[in-house]
Amino acid sequence: MTGNTANRKGSEIIVDVLQAEGVDVLFGFPGGQIIPLYDALYDCPIRHILTRHEQGAVHAADGYARATGKVGVCIATSGPGATNLVTGLTNAYMDSVPLVALTGQVPTSMIGNDSFQEADIYGISIPITKYNYLVKDIGDLGRTLQEAFYLARTGRPGPVLVDLPRDIQDGRGKYKPVKDIRIPSYHPTFKGHPKQIETALKAIREAERPVAYVGGGIISAGATEELQRFIRSNQMPITNTLLGKGSFPDDDPLALGMLGMHGTRYANYSIFHSDLIVALGVRFDDRVAGDVKKFAPQAKVIHVDIDPAEIGKRVNVDIPIVGDVKTVLGQLLGKSKAVDRKKWLDQIAQWKQEHPLSYKKEGRLKPQFVLECVNSLQPRDLIVSTDVGQHQMWAAQYIVSRSPRSFISSGGLGTMGFGFPAAIGAQVGCPEKTVIVISGDGSFQMNIQELATARAYQIPVKIFIFNNGYLGMVRQWQELFWNKRYSQTHFEFNPDFVKVAEGYDIPGRTVGTAEEVLPAMEEALAVKGPYLIDFHIEPEENVYPMVPPGKGICEIMEEC
Repeated sequence: MTGNTANRKGSEIIVDVLQAEGVDVLFGFPGGQIIPLYDALYDCPIRHILTRHEQGAVHAADGYARATGKVGVCIATSGPGATNLVTGLTNAYMDSVPLVALTGQVPTSMIGNDSFQEADIYGISIPITKYNYLVKDIGDLGRTLQEAFYLARTGRPGPVLVDLPRDIQDGRGKYKPVKDIRIPSYHPTFKGHPKQIETALKAIREAERPVAYVGGGIISAGATEELQRFIRSNQMPITNTLLGKGSFPDDDPLALGMLGMHGTRYANYSIFHSDLIVALGVRFDDRVAGDVKKFAPQAKVIHVDIDPAEIGKRVNVDIPIVGDVKTVLGQLLGKSKAVDRKKWLDQIAQWKQEHPLSYKKEGRLKPQFVLECVNSLQPRDLIVSTDVGQHQMWAAQYIVSRSPRSFISSGGLGTMGFGFPAAIGAQVGCPEKTVIVISGDGSFQMNIQELATARAYQIPVKIFIFNNGYLGMVRQWQELFWNKRYSQTHFEFNPDFVKVAEGYDIPGRTVGTAEEVLPAMEEALAVKGPYLIDFHIEPEENVYPMVPPGKGICEIMEEC
């Protein structure tokens, strides 16, 4: 929309901006103080997905954003509706996911009076959003919303909350779209400093044992093509974080898989013995680095990140480069030279051969086997979404990802209940793809109500529950470090998940043996709508390898 728009209701201005920003779907749950916006949406072509809880809405918007690369949008009313977004906003903030959250608020004249369903979501959300707004003047509404989308998707992406008092939605005013958003003091650096680029290139050429260490920043920046060219031209092995999975094909000879606490032994060995780490779009999370004094004692570190606050925060950096990782990789590619690293690659190949991912196949159904069956089916354009716990780590280890935005998981916050609504959002955003959610019996029950959302819209998410009757990851820690004192981690009662699904008119089946796995998966994939499989797995199976908390990355526990 161009030019002045006179006498538009605030709710209509919001819809105008949403359409101008290319929003094609919203996830939300209405309430009293957001009714004017919902009334404006009644005649709007933007699709709205009515979730069954506000946390489901924000996680669905998160999954949509991760799968599509677009800004996800969620809506909630004031008070409890807004506060129900807090976990999802924090999750998106820690994983740098572009979201815009629109919340209703009591009229401006009533703010601060403890009005019905009033909560200071502006104040509450300050530490868990990239930025937030409380709109007090309808003249500011349009520009504020445009700024919100701009901030959410540029620089280091993140969630932005816009709090919308009822009278702002109901009021009338003029809105003139701003063609070029400029925000004082907000100027992300995209291009790496030329001197630092030259210094980095020299270090790369001279390195005998380099390793690329990549994270979710590669995917956020759309830099996977540049990354793959950089890795292959430099014959450099590459390891990824949980959120970096899919940035480089898992089955490529140069791929080392995930690093850190539950990473591959050969990825950890490679980092420990490297003489140069090229860190791209990562933040040296504690689950990756462990004891930073033992992380990479022989290595220089090149760290590329668009957020200068992340560089040097946990690990000393020798060559810092502030910039957009896609742009910086383009700068490096323009001047890089091929280097022969056969000796280093042969050593890594030997570690891979000596220390592959493995598990004991005897006993009850093993979760690793279930995931290997997913790989063997190779469904078309697969997206895997996970909840948090043991099943998440098994999926990160065993699922073969070959493309970006194909593996969706809660990283920094570790949010149980994230995976299923995120899968719904991913499926809505990518209807042509197959979306599977790997969940646990604990995680799934945290947002189980979204079965109604999946059924209402016939969203064909395939739900795979790894049911071991425990809060598995906590139980594993209690076994290994707390003398098997399983305090409140054993579920003495679980529902029959297949019957629960049937109550929502969703088909499913229970699987307890290896022979049943492939036929059940084939049946699930053949169904046009949602489908649930309850896998009854080995109750006390552990995730290995494992670096104990606070240890160095080469102090690795293996299954006895």
